[in-house]
Amino acid sequence: MALLPDKPGVYLMKDNKDRIIYVGKAVNLKNRVRSYFQSSRKQAPKVLALVARIADLEYIITASEIEALILECNLIKKHRPKYNISLRDDKTYPYIKVTKEDYPRVYATRKVVKDGARYFGPYTSAGAVHETLRLLKTLFPLRSCRRLDAKRPCLEHHIKRCLAPCAGKIDQAAYGEMIKAVGLFLEGRSDAVVKNLRRLMAAAAAELAFEQAARLRDQLTAVEKIIEKQNIVTGSGDQDAVGLARSAAGICAQVFFIRSGKMVGRDHFMLAGGEDETDEAILAAFLKQYYSKAAFIPREILLPLAVAEQQLLSDWLSSVKGSRVQVETPKRGTKKDLVNMAAGNAANVLQEQAVRQEADFDKTTGAAAELGHYLGLPAAPDRIECFDISHIQGSETVASMVVFEGGQPNKNEYRRYKLKTVEGKPDDFKSMQEVVGRRYREALTKGPVPDLIIIDGGKGQLSSALPVIRAAGLSTVPVVGLAKEFEHIFCEGSSEPVILPRHSQSLYLVQRIRDEAHRFAITYHRQLRSKRNLVSVLDHIPGIGPKRRKALWDHFGSLAKIKAAAIPELTKVEGMSTPAAEAVYNFFRR
Repeated sequence: MALLPDKPGVYLMKDNKDRIIYVGKAVNLKNRVRSYFQSSRKQAPKVLALVARIADLEYIITASEIEALILECNLIKKHRPKYNISLRDDKTYPYIKVTKEDYPRVYATRKVVKDGARYFGPYTSAGAVHETLRLLKTLFPLRSCRRLDAKRPCLEHHIKRCLAPCAGKIDQAAYGEMIKAVGLFLEGRSDAVVKNLRRLMAAAAAELAFEQAARLRDQLTAVEKIIEKQNIVTGSGDQDAVGLARSAAGICAQVFFIRSGKMVGRDHFMLAGGEDETDEAILAAFLKQYYSKAAFIPREILLPLAVAEQQLLSDWLSSVKGSRVQVETPKRGTKKDLVNMAAGNAANVLQEQAVRQEADFDKTTGAAAELGHYLGLPAAPDRIECFDISHIQGSETVASMVVFEGGQPNKNEYRRYKLKTVEGKPDDFKSMQEVVGRRYREALTKGPVPDLIIIDGGKGQLSSALPVIRAAGLSTVPVVGLAKEFEHIFCEGSSEPVILPRHSQSLYLVQRIRDEAHRFAITYHRQLRSKRNLVSVLDHIPGIGPKRRKALWDHFGSLAKIKAAAIPELTKVEGMSTPAAEAVYNFFRR
């Protein structure tokens, strides 16, 4: 501790596995780090948990507090430490990208790279991104193809949704003006778009380019209709109004986007790891993470409450934007109303989140508990395993096992089986005996042991599977059979089925489990059948036996790729000679 410098910088706390668990910045590294190890009575529970896991400490000295803030943002984004407040799933937020090309494209992306392109976002909803792109495509005839060497325009040009730069139908300057309008529109500067379109329309009319002028007129009309839906909320300027709300459902930050005095959109972000933090700390962490990757920074950011680093944030954002950015906490007036509105919307998001969480609970954990109740189990079944058989008249007989934990599918635990004992002879009873025997042969020693086993089928399948499961040592695990038609459940030792209430969540859970087992089995069966059909085609090629046939399949993976392969490619396959490769090549070109 004594070796820490009295300088600004960033500190990284690590656990005993050398993982970074917290990143922080400080004006004075020695004083800030020392504060973590003061009397435990003064520390929050989160800090106590953090300190208990610190095994190593690293620090990076910076020239100023702003540099420390920038470095802290970058390190949190890179390492996503456990004890830092973070935007939930912030790596997956989509953006709208305008490429840096002679004729730029506009499309959605989840990767932001330094390639000279412009990025607009982040957006929390992929649906909002695609809706915006559809609107842009309606307003502006942008190119969507990746290549610019077409001999003739495609259908998009003929239906007036593209200006066909690939075929030289528009010059680079005119297309650039349209891209400039797209950028202004995405920034929320609709008035500037209107002004620019009117200027271009007048210029086209003066040059007697009436077709171009008509196209610009249609774009202008469409943009003006959108502007009519935007309410003026302030006098002028660009602002972001930030609201914050927290409840048992989580923590939400809402951002209202005001551009040129108009409300042009909003977005909300869920925050994780701030349950024991103050509102000020949560707000500061959100601002640093959000604006470190925001495509546009307004000249004014309105906050619901003051944060300790407010002036530092203002200086940092000003350096990023290249002009002055004011971060303020309004006390009254229109600006205060905007912040209150953002906070109210954040609270509404949390209310909706709570309703969804309750519904999700009813459909998953609650449904499993309800199923356990109807089946008379001593406890709610956490791990449920379900088996299904799939074949066509006994050929390619396969089985699936799907696993639901807490009422939700755990696809990592799914298993599929290619059955051997009944190949060519359809016998679902023996098939079920084989698959449960293979699954539970070593279940007690290697685990995991399920809380409930569902056999897709009626009394017959249940009766055939039960002796095998009990012989494997699973004497207390409940096993039930699910009749295919009405979802009647047959239990061991009972001739009467359990009939779940028609609209109960337990019935819907059983149906989901049954459908998932059926889907998984059918998918595997189709894969094997496709492979068998491929084999039957290759059987007709002279010189291609079982070994070469398998080698071709393993190397190319599909019949289409084998058909398209040239002779040199075919000869690279293990075991293939030149005559054999020529035979395959010629067979598919007769």
